[in-house]
Amino acid sequence: MEKRNSRNLRKIVITGPESTGKTTLTEQLGRHYHTVFINEYAREYVEKLKRAYKYKDIVHIAEKQKEQFHAIYPKANKYIFFDTYLIITKIWFIELYNRYPEWIDEELATNRAELYLLCDTDLPWIFDSVRENSGEARKRLFKKYLDELEHFNYRYGIVMGKGVDRFQNALSFIEELNNG
Repeated sequence: MEKRNSRNLRKIVITGPESTGKTTLTEQLGRHYHTVFINEYAREYVEKLKRAYKYKDIVHIAEKQKEQFHAIYPKANKYIFFDTYLIITKIWFIELYNRYPEWIDEELATNRAELYLLCDTDLPWIFDSVRENSGEARKRLFKKYLDELEHFNYRYGIVMGKGVDRFQNALSFIEELNNG
């Protein structure tokens, strides 16, 4: 079997505020394209903590996201989908601590995904034990993520709609990537 490293794959990051369907969309895209998708590490990590998370925990999450982004995925097929990445983590740092590790900006500037799918806030917010930002906070964070995507001049699409329409909207951005 031919081994492929992550540089040969088209990396696509699904990003956006809480409860906007990132995980569902990541899994749907991975299954649709018969490829690897990387689950949101921050959720997994925070859910396992027996205490409130701290700055050092977010540093750990950021380092793990970087590691996942650069890992080799021999079973990936043309694409690899990431449920969130360092843009969300950078904003998380700023929102809570008004600072973040300097290496994050360098990583974001030099190691880009081919496409970022920014999930809109047009889905209802659903409570769970690790979500913190409902209502207007989601819209404010959406704008911050959008500003970061534009700051780094990333190729992105804003994913909107519900159910199949949302999935089809995401597929249309991937088709644009393939055609352009």
